[in-house]
Amino acid sequence: MSNTRVVVTGLGVTSPVGGDVPSTWSALIEGRSGVRLLEEEWAEQLNARIAARVAVEPSEVLDRVKARRMDRSGQFAVVAALEAWRDAGFSVPDPKAEPEDVDASASGVEPERLAVAMASGIGGVTTLLSNYDNLVAKGPRRVSPLAIPMLMPNGPSAAVGLALGARAGVHTPVSACAAGNESIALGIDLIRLGRADVVVVGGTEAAIHALPMAAFGQMMALSRRNDDPEAASRPWDKGRDGFVLGEGAGALVLESAAHAEARGARVYAEAAGAAVTADSHDIAQPDPAGAGATRAMRRALEENDLSPADVVHINAHATSTPQGDVAEALAIRTALGDRSDQVVVTSTKSLTGHLLGAAGALESVATVLALHHRVVPATINLDDPEDVGLDIADKNRDLPAGDLVAMNNSFGFGGHNVAIAFRSV
Repeated sequence: MSNTRVVVTGLGVTSPVGGDVPSTWSALIEGRSGVRLLEEEWAEQLNARIAARVAVEPSEVLDRVKARRMDRSGQFAVVAALEAWRDAGFSVPDPKAEPEDVDASASGVEPERLAVAMASGIGGVTTLLSNYDNLVAKGPRRVSPLAIPMLMPNGPSAAVGLALGARAGVHTPVSACAAGNESIALGIDLIRLGRADVVVVGGTEAAIHALPMAAFGQMMALSRRNDDPEAASRPWDKGRDGFVLGEGAGALVLESAAHAEARGARVYAEAAGAAVTADSHDIAQPDPAGAGATRAMRRALEENDLSPADVVHINAHATSTPQGDVAEALAIRTALGDRSDQVVVTSTKSLTGHLLGAAGALESVATVLALHHRVVPATINLDDPEDVGLDIADKNRDLPAGDLVAMNNSFGFGGHNVAIAFRSV
């Protein structure tokens, strides 16, 4: 393993509970849910008519001409990435500048040493479906000439790369709901392998549309608590009946510690370890024994000579599904052993819903902030908790002083498992 330390120097989000990091963190600490009843006419025929839309529309933030050339998922990605870039202390390029005129070296980063890894679980599904509707109703001449670059899953990462002038590689992990965290794992690897000094990582998703919601509904995956939207996402509660679909993006700026120190950057935490495993069990259901998830957590710690005794907090994947929450709890207990009794576990999905390919990125931002501020946001809607053998935070919990490790888990359809370990600085 490389001795290169990787640190987090910038954070950015656009989420169902806030349009940036400060507003999102405040909502998580205050326990404010972003889940609402959908008002669109198409939602009336669905069994699940609730979702968690972003709190601030990207059109209020981005240059409107450029925004129209991106799918909604790409817009989210750029909003979050630019906030993270600015938060890391870099200068944000002129939003009206052409890509060939964007020079990352103006921020003190060599373009050939700057990479992007921006994930998506589904890609530009709204662009795909709206253009298909135009094709059927109005003919091929009404299909947008920009449809392909807007709908392709790598569109958001390409948009971020163009916005920042990244030339060390632009990558797009696509591993369902594990994709956001897989982008972080990839970014850590790129820096440790010496292929980049700075990597903007994250995930984005914009899939609140009739077809994805109908499809998830047919799988019996979505909560149908339409009469009480804010109480619908309830990880580990006995009354949970499925997840709530959310949208948005999360982004982190990763740097080699040497690069960050040389420019005097503020550091939130160390990205200390990451691991990716697969269940090879089922395309949709998690391994009930949680074996793959267990391996991911253990390897993420072992990668940097950490042990279960170092861990104080886990932001769990916990989506509010009957099987998934229990399987993850078993995996946590197996991976950490007796230490699991002393680890504060939470699921911020109780507030934001499930952002699919953006989930891991948003929740890694929350995990880093928990270490930085020494407080864990509560899991809301725990009216009748199932006994899963974990210390689940039903109210905000303070973390102790000293050197701490926190983890974020993500799992996805296909049996994908990713665990990320962050260490306080």
